[in-house]
Amino acid sequence: MIIPLHPKNPNPRDLKKVIDLLNNNGVVILPTDTIYAMACRLDSKKAIERMCKISGKKPEKVNFSLICSDLSHLSDYTAPLDKSVFRLMKNNLPGAFTFILKANNSVIKYFSGNKKTIGIRVPDNAIAQQIVAELGCPLVVTTIHADDVIQEYMTEPEEINDKFEYQVDAIIDGGVGGNIPSTIINCSDNEIELVRQGKGIVNE
Repeated sequence: MIIPLHPKNPNPRDLKKVIDLLNNNGVVILPTDTIYAMACRLDSKKAIERMCKISGKKPEKVNFSLICSDLSHLSDYTAPLDKSVFRLMKNNLPGAFTFILKANNSVIKYFSGNKKTIGIRVPDNAIAQQIVAELGCPLVVTTIHADDVIQEYMTEPEEINDKFEYQVDAIIDGGVGGNIPSTIINCSDNEIELVRQGKGIVNE
């Protein structure tokens, strides 16, 4: 099922459809400020397991991140942060960054395997932000890839639907997506390390 949502001002009725699906252990594909991503509620182990199966990877091999609406509840999900790390995040979010942080026990319990870190995202995307705000809970997200050897990521909602229509509960059409992933910065040891240069340009 494709659910169209306006990229700047999502229709409340259609937004509620997405929220209802996610609240019932649903898995959706949604736009971010970089590429489209597969998503579910953080507290739905059933949906997280589905995402692992769809990705075709063992839980300990899937690189999950959390989409948050802002940084106000960060301590609910991560170990205490060094002030310089928090300042860096505050200066660059919302934006096209994934910050790798040490996860706390409230997050670790939802994942199989020995997962110690989690990516944190606050994308500059109204659809993703409003979904998280309405849920009152972060989204667990993972990247979806194209089967094309030339183009790594799918950008067209119709194309995404062709591949995932019978595997996820909805594809959210927020327009053509990007094909450059987020910039990844590892801060899990309170040291700052650029892991991958993507769309985001660091404002130090």
